[in-house]
Amino acid sequence: MDLSTEYLGLNLKNPLIASASPLSRDVASVRAMEDAGIAAVVTYSLFQEQIEHENAEHQHFQEHSTESFAEALSYFPAQRDYRRGPDEHLDHLAAVKKAVDIPVIASINGTTTGGWIDYAGKIEQAGADALELNIYSIVTDPTQDAATVEGSYLEVVRAVKQAVKLPVAVKLTPSFTALAYFAQQLGDAGANGLVLFNRFYQPDIDLEVLEIMPDVVFSAPHEMRLPLRWIAILDPLVKTDLAAGTGIYTSFDVLKLLMAGADVTQLCATLLRNGCGAIDQILAGMVEWMTDHEYDGLKQLRGSMNQKACPDPAAFERGQYMKALNEYTPSS
Repeated sequence: MDLSTEYLGLNLKNPLIASASPLSRDVASVRAMEDAGIAAVVTYSLFQEQIEHENAEHQHFQEHSTESFAEALSYFPAQRDYRRGPDEHLDHLAAVKKAVDIPVIASINGTTTGGWIDYAGKIEQAGADALELNIYSIVTDPTQDAATVEGSYLEVVRAVKQAVKLPVAVKLTPSFTALAYFAQQLGDAGANGLVLFNRFYQPDIDLEVLEIMPDVVFSAPHEMRLPLRWIAILDPLVKTDLAAGTGIYTSFDVLKLLMAGADVTQLCATLLRNGCGAIDQILAGMVEWMTDHEYDGLKQLRGSMNQKACPDPAAFERGQYMKALNEYTPSS
């Protein structure tokens, strides 16, 4: 069974990629995922704030006598709060690349353009095969309109593409008014791939101490339907590659997303919960299903159930919405 695919110009033995997670902080863990059959790995993210914090500290010690230490530095976490600084992150990336034969995709988590763009070039020098931009921004300023927000994303993509020769993917949230239009704009700006979707982590409130409590909740299987829907819509429209993320646990999840038009699928929660054994189970399940249904490989399967077969996808979506509501019968 031919499970090979191509993503960001990389030839992959199968469509399973380990997304950015704590698992990539350890070289041995990355080796274990490779041994289990993962086709590529996205390293854990280097945050824009880490780089800016280090640059600001460096400037402070250079100008200490002028007492010009930036007050705004108090907004950043202390350097000890990060698992690694920028230079250690680059060293770790180089070590991972040296330890495995699969492609290694680096991740930068940022919100704006700035001096951190220079680190994209250093990531390239460290040996990364591609770069994933995790532009994680929650817009709370009511004076910022949609065009301004989208323009800031496009600016980041253009700046990074000028800084490196690496293929670049952009990890998006689903919270864009006209996602199909914006996806095309990102491709025109130079993005080679889109990762659908990022998940905003939603904090809780501790009623006893009256503090905001960070709470990391794993994705649930039903969340896979959001990228499934949008990949089926976008695949015939955009020139970028498409990676699916969020809620992917089983071989059936992967098969559905590939049928919708995904080039690859990114695994995270299932690896954290179930370990590397999940990789082999998914691959074996894919081969079994494809054999039973007489598929020769992924090329025959990919995109076979997306909007190419639907002349009016908006009307189809509306019709399915009405059908679901009208045909639902509450249990007695």
